[in-house]
Amino acid sequence: MNISIKAHAFYQQDTLKTVALKDSLALVKTDTSFVKTDTTKKNSKAGEITDVIKAVASDSSFYDVKNNVMYLMGNARITYGERQIDAGYIKVDYKDNTVFAKGTTDSLGRFSGLPIFKDPAQGTLTADSVFYNFKTAKGKIYQVYTEEDGGYITGGKIKKQKNDELHMKNVVYSTCDLPEPHQHFGIVITKGIATENQIVTGPAYMVIEDVPLPFVLPFGFFPKPNKRASGIILPQVGEDATLGFFLRDFGYYLGLNDYWDMTMKGGIYSKGSYEANVASRYTKRYKYSGNIYLSFSSRKYGVEGTEEYEHPTRDFQIRWSHSQNPNARPGTNFGASVNASTRGAFRNVPGYSYQQIVQNQLSSSISYSKNWANSPFSLSTALTHSQDLSTGTVSLSLPSLNFSMTTLNPFDSKDRVGEQKWYQRIAVGYSLQADNQLSTYDSLLFKPASLRKIRSGVQHNIPISMSSKILKYFQFSQSINYSEKWYFQTVRKHYVARPTPTGTIDSTAIDTIPGFRRASEYSVGGSLNTKIYGMVNFKKGKLMAIRHVLTPNVGFSYRPDFGKPQFGYYDSLQVNQYGEKRAYSIFENGLYGGPGNGRSAAINFGLDNNIEIKVRSSKDTTNNGVKKIPVLQGLSINGSYNFVADSMKLSQLSFGGRTFFTEKLGVSFSGTLNPYVFYTETVSGRLVGKDIDRYRWEDGKLPRLTNFNFSFDYSLNSNSLGKNNKSNNPPQQNSSDLFSRVNAQQADQLQQISRNANAFVDFNIPWNLSFYYNFNYSNTGLQRQIVQTLNANGDFNLTPKWKVQFNTGYDFRNNAISLTSFSIYRDLHCWDMSVRWIPFGPYQSYSVDLRVKSSILQDLKLSKRREFYNQF
Repeated sequence: MNISIKAHAFYQQDTLKTVALKDSLALVKTDTSFVKTDTTKKNSKAGEITDVIKAVASDSSFYDVKNNVMYLMGNARITYGERQIDAGYIKVDYKDNTVFAKGTTDSLGRFSGLPIFKDPAQGTLTADSVFYNFKTAKGKIYQVYTEEDGGYITGGKIKKQKNDELHMKNVVYSTCDLPEPHQHFGIVITKGIATENQIVTGPAYMVIEDVPLPFVLPFGFFPKPNKRASGIILPQVGEDATLGFFLRDFGYYLGLNDYWDMTMKGGIYSKGSYEANVASRYTKRYKYSGNIYLSFSSRKYGVEGTEEYEHPTRDFQIRWSHSQNPNARPGTNFGASVNASTRGAFRNVPGYSYQQIVQNQLSSSISYSKNWANSPFSLSTALTHSQDLSTGTVSLSLPSLNFSMTTLNPFDSKDRVGEQKWYQRIAVGYSLQADNQLSTYDSLLFKPASLRKIRSGVQHNIPISMSSKILKYFQFSQSINYSEKWYFQTVRKHYVARPTPTGTIDSTAIDTIPGFRRASEYSVGGSLNTKIYGMVNFKKGKLMAIRHVLTPNVGFSYRPDFGKPQFGYYDSLQVNQYGEKRAYSIFENGLYGGPGNGRSAAINFGLDNNIEIKVRSSKDTTNNGVKKIPVLQGLSINGSYNFVADSMKLSQLSFGGRTFFTEKLGVSFSGTLNPYVFYTETVSGRLVGKDIDRYRWEDGKLPRLTNFNFSFDYSLNSNSLGKNNKSNNPPQQNSSDLFSRVNAQQADQLQQISRNANAFVDFNIPWNLSFYYNFNYSNTGLQRQIVQTLNANGDFNLTPKWKVQFNTGYDFRNNAISLTSFSIYRDLHCWDMSVRWIPFGPYQSYSVDLRVKSSILQDLKLSKRREFYNQF
């Protein structure tokens, strides 16, 4: 039933039966499909209702003409402007311009139809009863239940003022979404005021499990983050075993706008150390997004007066990530992933994570690429950086450039009809590489001596190829490759005899000669390959067939001798006082090397094997009950033989392969075989050795295994057992959408999850396990070495609310357990508890945290930490 009332007037349609109005109560019963609205707007006097009041009820309505009161029952609704009240029972008093709403109880005693009050300024409120005045826009709400941007206000009494403020009394504020959140925890606000942006309270106290705590806050402030707001970040207080007492991670958050924010933090220590960092995120919808992090620390170790105390260790770190929306500029892309630091930036920071401890390699890339539409040309350039934290070595590319053209068939026509002629199959390509590289130590990175070691070069490649079929089953390819390298400096060497009391030492002096030099070379070659299939069928049993596929390939290549004097690419160097000379390349320090010395006419050969079986499977109904299982994939062996070499014509033989025992367990292996005899002798009391030009099989021996690598990894969880694990590949989310919903701490947690999925605590997966094993054997002829490691990580649920995580490993060479950590998580609904423990080793430590899950009350937590490590 819909009824509209304006200026205290009551309207009826002609279809409604007229009822005589008397001084007594007039009762009007109508059909539930009756609808009446009044959209007429009139100039009203001050204090009168100015908008149409729309009343709806699905059950029945009563109108008291004498007292000008309407009663609505059963899914009742009152709408006045943008405000709306829904309830099981509503009473509208047009004389006082008030409305009262409450729930109803049916014949079985079941309570339903709680009032729901909707106001654009304050959102949606659910309560036991609502009293509201249309004219004054004031009201009272009893036993309220409402959500306020991640927080919940329940119980007590709320009075709504005309200026959209809410005055509260004896309500409970909590981030727990239970109907009675104080059963877990809540903050009882004895009195307070809620505005659009904040909640300000008088005396307040906390309740946990319905037990009030004896701590009273005289006043409180709760932000309502319906938009970005700046604010102070409270510090962590504690003690470090080396640096002393600290105030850490205090600072300020700047919510500059919806597309850019900044977090500034710092820390001070009682023994004189300090640190500071700045983190910022930015986004432009449909264009790009990214984040940047900068940190600096100065740490004093030892005691006052010592060298390490007077000269503190200074470390910095920079991280920058930038990604461009693919649709922003089609054909053009700019991206950045920067992660650089000094060696102590991770190891000297208290509270670092397991991932930071085991991280030894850092790398960065800032790249730009351009593809021209309807063109074979493309361009890419990048600034790259790689860093080994264990050795302190740094490699930079400043920058690298690649310009390429896809292969074209210059003698073919787009309008060609029929098969290609032989000359139409000729394909030509082009590529250009240019680079500037620097390799040094991080302590010498910005010093002039290091900058003078930058190596520069440009390389051009023009490949020309043609392929055709021979005798139907063989693929024959021919190629000509031209390469030219440009350098801006070359080297010259000369012999230096250094006299000593015991004799003369032979040495070499190297001079760097500036100036442009070009080095060109070319080669021709061809290859022939095919596939050979073998099949064995079985009529009985589960095994149906075994298939073996061999892929042999044979190739030939020829390269002239570019070491001849007329080319000028090589020079001679005296190596001892007896006048013995040796050729060297003037481009030997060049980025791309120099042309080869000596003529080469070699045959390249290789063989690849693939073995699979077919079995009958009742589970695989999609392939008529037949299942294919790969037994051996990519078992290959490769080598070459140079007919015109003076010695060592046969190269070392390389082999490799991979296989899958199950869909979850894959194994790969590779190695090299040396066919030559290794000769050893003692020189000056030291054992030395070298390969000689004699094959081992001439002495009845097999080729020597010089290197062998074997590895496998396995990952399994309860959801993926027996099927493909789609949960390990969650759908990607739009970074700009995430930016608008998470704070800086949550964004950092999301980045950690993306870098290490095992750091994510998912109680919906009962268990998860992964491990990696690596075995490496090397034999130089004089020394054999075996290195093997095993790493494992995973998690499992002790109960539906308890989860344990672990990271560990074993180093077989040192017979020691590698860095091991355990984490225990307890889901307490609106709280969670975490315990992190490194039981032994140099980074021994533990921490216990009990905190509220919601980021709004993220400072409501208890923490206990103990770190046993000192400076490393």
